[in-house]
Amino acid sequence: MSSLALFLPSSSSSLFLTKQVHPTKGRAPAVVRCSGGPTLSGSHEEEEREGVMVALVGRRNALASAAAACGVSVLGFAGDGLAAAKQGPLAGRIPGLSGPDQNGWKTYRRPDEKSGGHGVGWSPIIPYSFKVPDGWEETPVSIADLGGTEIDLRFGNPKEGRLSVIVAPTRRFADDLDDATIEKIGTPEKVINAFGPEVIGENVEGKVLSTATAEYSGRTYYQFELEPPHIFITATAAGNRLYLFSVTANGLQWKRHYKDLKQIAESFRVV
Repeated sequence: MSSLALFLPSSSSSLFLTKQVHPTKGRAPAVVRCSGGPTLSGSHEEEEREGVMVALVGRRNALASAAAACGVSVLGFAGDGLAAAKQGPLAGRIPGLSGPDQNGWKTYRRPDEKSGGHGVGWSPIIPYSFKVPDGWEETPVSIADLGGTEIDLRFGNPKEGRLSVIVAPTRRFADDLDDATIEKIGTPEKVINAFGPEVIGENVEGKVLSTATAEYSGRTYYQFELEPPHIFITATAAGNRLYLFSVTANGLQWKRHYKDLKQIAESFRVV
């Protein structure tokens, strides 16, 4: 049995998630308890796709329900499929955004001093970068989602769209990928089928409109466009981590800013 306790400084409530695994079955009910509140349950289902274990979203639903019962605020972009407990606005943030270039676009590079990782024994996260138009800003984000991935960063512009960077330990799906490449993890089809649900919160079957492969400085990137929801996903790997960069927007924003949103998605690099 494993437990995860989420404490929020702005609230007197706390959440506890307990995962109990039956010794002979692959289903693990998630039980969420909040201090001074009820106990809620949700299912956690895992399925194996071509040798890759994928954690689906049952526990996230339990967490959201428990948060509401406890009066705890939960932050998540609609359509992201990942929930993060809300902390103070940009607490401890180290700015990584450059000034505008001649076209008005700014480059974000993950600061070397930025905290984050997956506990003792993990190497520092290899920095990444991307470009955004003027008006896009970093927005609050905190703890890892219960499926095991970590939202490392969020950016957004209320009039144009939003993006997130998920950094997932490769040991979640293989023991011998400490020097990972996206090709070692799998084909584009395998990667989007296995990890697309981590981003959009549901199966991606029938939603992938296009797939492309690009190479920059010897590193391969898989690029996907999905609908619905309107979203670009760029995937690559470095060190012992998989990077999932997603750019999404509502229907009107997608129509008005499609070209810029696609340019943001294609600008993602692991430095």
